[in-house]
Amino acid sequence: MAEWSSNLLYISFIMYLVATLFFGGSIRQKNTTETNQKKWGFIGIVLTLVGFASQLGYFFLRWGASGHAPVSNLFEFTTFFGMMLVGAFIILYFMYKTTILGVIALPFALLVIAYASMFPKDISPLIPALQSDWLKIHVTTVSAGEAILSISFVAGLIYLLKSVQHTKGSRQSFWLETVMYSLVVVIGFVVASTAFTLGNYEANFQYINQQGEEAISEYTLPALVGPNEGQLVTDDVMKPLVEMPAIINAKKLNTVIWSFMIGTVIYLILRLIFRKRIAAKLQPLVKNVNLDLMDEIGYRSVLIGFPVFTLGGLIFAMIWAQIAWTRFWGWDPKEVWALITFLFYAAFLHLRLSKGWHGEKSAWLAVVGVAIILFNLVAVNLIIAGLHSYA
Repeated sequence: MAEWSSNLLYISFIMYLVATLFFGGSIRQKNTTETNQKKWGFIGIVLTLVGFASQLGYFFLRWGASGHAPVSNLFEFTTFFGMMLVGAFIILYFMYKTTILGVIALPFALLVIAYASMFPKDISPLIPALQSDWLKIHVTTVSAGEAILSISFVAGLIYLLKSVQHTKGSRQSFWLETVMYSLVVVIGFVVASTAFTLGNYEANFQYINQQGEEAISEYTLPALVGPNEGQLVTDDVMKPLVEMPAIINAKKLNTVIWSFMIGTVIYLILRLIFRKRIAAKLQPLVKNVNLDLMDEIGYRSVLIGFPVFTLGGLIFAMIWAQIAWTRFWGWDPKEVWALITFLFYAAFLHLRLSKGWHGEKSAWLAVVGVAIILFNLVAVNLIIAGLHSYA
């Protein structure tokens, strides 16, 4: 059953990839008629629906194999997040019938799923802290809320790709290219992890964890940074350059550093090939975009996603925290960043409704909001040790 579920996940990945090409084809054809656009868009959405159905099949088969909702570690949570992102796109596609959303939303979902695939995929029994019905209630609601909010990023990015001018160096152009660079860094993570996994790289450390206990850490990438009071027990592998304190998850920080290194190399190669900024290269794709429509989609995504995230990320989370840890609130890193996310999107809605922040300002807020979500998903999960460090 577990093998079948993995095959379905691969099928969904391929379907999303091919669907992206069809959505892209619908806007790149010269002298494209409305009929041709609809035809290419129809094929794209059918492929997306097939991929989504395959991923749903993966989700429920894995649930059956494990006996619990498959959202208990980084691989499971992130693949579920990618699935919810595609689900949110499908709903908006049928509402607005705009193919350009698929050109950005599906590659973003593909990056999320590829990122997830680099984590251990083994099915493991739930640790005692997660043996609760609140696991599926809290985590799935958080993921759904973040996925809907991510569509505001997709719409905002499309808006900025069209509205920001690259003929002159400007702050807007610089920061938009920084967004492009950040997405390439995720590709760097996938490339680095895949390369060393195929090379069967492994290095083990004995170290002292945050609780002051001896533990073992297995590195799958050469150690640039080592764990607290770590002793390398594997021969003929790279020794770490720096030792991290116990509060830092050195293994995962090491992964982040490698991701930035490889991602930077890939980004520089792309710049040499394109001979221009990546954002400028993508700008022709959005030349026919209706900016007012993108602004509306971004706003509606926040309007729907914000209460869903609040319900899962704060209300359900506090109820479960009271049950599991006998307190509604602590200052665990994940709790802090959930609060930061809530406050940011509350400010987003306030600025839009009270201060009239529409258009480009709103688009930039949407981009920053998803940067906060991804920082929580990547940096907080991978670097900072806390009560939520299950993966």
